[in-house]
Amino acid sequence: MCKQFQRLLYVPVGTGRPMDDRPGRALITGGSGGIGAALAEEFARHGTDLVLVARREERLREVGTRLRDEFGVDVTVVVRDLADPGAAENLYDTLDDRDLRVDTLVNNVGIGTYGPFHRSDAERELDQLKLNVVAPVTLSRLYLEDFVASGRGWVLNVGSMAGFQPGPYMATYYASKAYVNNFSQGVAEELRETDITVTVLCPGPVDTEFQDRAGMGDSEIGSRFAHTPEAVARAGYEGLLDGDRVVIPGLAMKGLYYLGRLTPLFLQRRLARWANSDR
Repeated sequence: MCKQFQRLLYVPVGTGRPMDDRPGRALITGGSGGIGAALAEEFARHGTDLVLVARREERLREVGTRLRDEFGVDVTVVVRDLADPGAAENLYDTLDDRDLRVDTLVNNVGIGTYGPFHRSDAERELDQLKLNVVAPVTLSRLYLEDFVASGRGWVLNVGSMAGFQPGPYMATYYASKAYVNNFSQGVAEELRETDITVTVLCPGPVDTEFQDRAGMGDSEIGSRFAHTPEAVARAGYEGLLDGDRVVIPGLAMKGLYYLGRLTPLFLQRRLARWANSDR
């Protein structure tokens, strides 16, 4: 597929400044599967050394071994549940103690819950906020201070199309992704005149095990418009290097984004309720 057509499919919303060099070692959270593993492969394909973090040890080590063997990059795996108290700070200190310099931070880890909020598992809802919001903010705060001091760095946050509207039956998930989407763009603007880029990747439905873990079935919308993790990862990687602030993979999702900006909020809520209950 030609480069021009790829950019048509994965055209960004608003651009920053493209970087002149390539990312150094990338720290990728949630790297044992789905979009995280696909992002790890995309970085490895371009010769970037990796630090992969996830709580599923066996799957994490399998991904690390495969990428090390296939692409010849250095891969460090760290088994960590970032929902645990102090886990993000401990991860930063562990890598610092091992002199593993990180030039690229990829905040991908996240979970979702599904169903009426008043019937939800309160602990699961709070874990969702810890993983989707607290961990990315904590790691961004720690590493961006280093990036600013060194004068270079890349941050890729995995947000979602869900973050552009309210989401009945997935209220906490949508709200958490709204935080990620807006947090990323705010920090990106703060750093606009530096050589540090902050990009938020906002996919729509992706063909991963995420829906099963969230207790969701397959919706008509999701099955019709879902992208592969590999396509989403490629769009995110290219957007990061191009200095894009927001990347929305796929023409359909891009169209929905612009349509949403013209749609009254009450109608967005009704449509999201219909889409999320159609399972």
